Amino acid sequence: MKTAVEELSPTRVKLTVEVPFEELEPSLQAAYKKVAQQVRVPGFRPGKVPARIIEQRFGRAVVLEETLNDALPKLYGQAVDETDVFPVSQPEIEVTKIEDGSQVEFTAEVDIRPAFDVPAYDGTEVVVDVAEVSDEDIQTQLDALRQRFATLTGVERAAARGDYVVMDLRAEIDGKNLDEQQASDVSYEVGAGSVLQGLDDALEGLSAGEEKTFRTTLVGGENAGDEADVIINVKSVKEKVLPELDDEFAQLASEFDTLDELKDSIREQARRNKLIEQVMQSREKALDALLDQIDIPLPESALKAEIDSRKHNLEHQIAESGLSREAYFRLYQTTEDERFAEFEANSAKALKAGFVLDKIVKAEDIGVSEQELTNFVVRRAMQLGVAPNTLAQHLADNDQLTLAMMEIVREKAKTVVGDAAKVTDEAGNEVDIKAIYAELNPEQEGGPEDEESAE
Repeated sequence: MKTAVEELSPTRVKLTVEVPFEELEPSLQAAYKKVAQQVRVPGFRPGKVPARIIEQRFGRAVVLEETLNDALPKLYGQAVDETDVFPVSQPEIEVTKIEDGSQVEFTAEVDIRPAFDVPAYDGTEVVVDVAEVSDEDIQTQLDALRQRFATLTGVERAAARGDYVVMDLRAEIDGKNLDEQQASDVSYEVGAGSVLQGLDDALEGLSAGEEKTFRTTLVGGENAGDEADVIINVKSVKEKVLPELDDEFAQLASEFDTLDELKDSIREQARRNKLIEQVMQSREKALDALLDQIDIPLPESALKAEIDSRKHNLEHQIAESGLSREAYFRLYQTTEDERFAEFEANSAKALKAGFVLDKIVKAEDIGVSEQELTNFVVRRAMQLGVAPNTLAQHLADNDQLTLAMMEIVREKAKTVVGDAAKVTDEAGNEVDIKAIYAELNPEQEGGPEDEESAE
């Protein structure tokens, strides 16, 4: 087989492949067998029709078409392996010549990763956050812990922001009650920022047993986007009572006997989290600095696929939320145009980063061990809330193990870039990434999985 590569643009090539007919022999024999199973010829059992009878009855062209259907994907893959191209899209294949018994020629146009060089990344200067733990950091964690163990106590007064109310809600349009727009015994924190605009303002000042009507735009159901009157009936008002910060609270909220012991534990974990954040920032910022030095044309098909994937995920999230599009974007304080603009920018960056990391993977000869793949599956399964074996089977059944391994090696390549950087914190202190690895995992060598497991 002989392959010629023609560059159509920096991101697209045309492969012209000439294949001697003898290399098609396995596919040719397979084609005869397949056609023999499909056709019915009097005097022959299915699958037992001789090749010469098939050609006499149905023509040689039928067999050749089936031969090429079987052979071309394999031949295209072989041609890619023999050339220095990295496809990023499905090929457009066209058979340009068939000389029966002699040779077959076909072309394949495909978008590719453009050619570029990765600059040296040793000593890239990056600045990360300071890892010092302040008293304010400790107090923030304690306040969050107090919120978790807060109790709700009924009060005989009007509701204020921060209180919790139990209420019934229903909606009307032109005096007609909407069955799907009603709910009973809804618990809600006043001031939480409901997607139902006007709810918080309506609740403030209401006491148990009082009712109020306000006009708003419905955000879900058949009448999403319609103006309606919403009637709320407050059934109870409760205020949140935070526990006192003392030894008794420490015993309630942790395994420690004293508040001082709890504070020490929080300080230690806060330091670990800040060290982990320094490591992650060093990798992201070192990669960003590297990307800034490289100008890469991006294949339009790959960029479009990346953007379309993000848009598809967004549509799924909106559908799952049960909200109207307007309410969904209002909830996240953005607009559809702003989100789409983010998709375009982030997709371009992700595609460029992937190209650069893939080159580093090859240059550094980075691979994936069985243990690394197992660790990846276990971590991802925990994130998704499924059993590791279930996720592993899903990846295998859907041919996604290769994508998983690509994600692993890219993350390892990012680690290589981060570890090679010259890192200082915002106070001007040098940050020793290797020393952080040792502190976080004294019994292991530093690496991406090590500090992730420390979180």
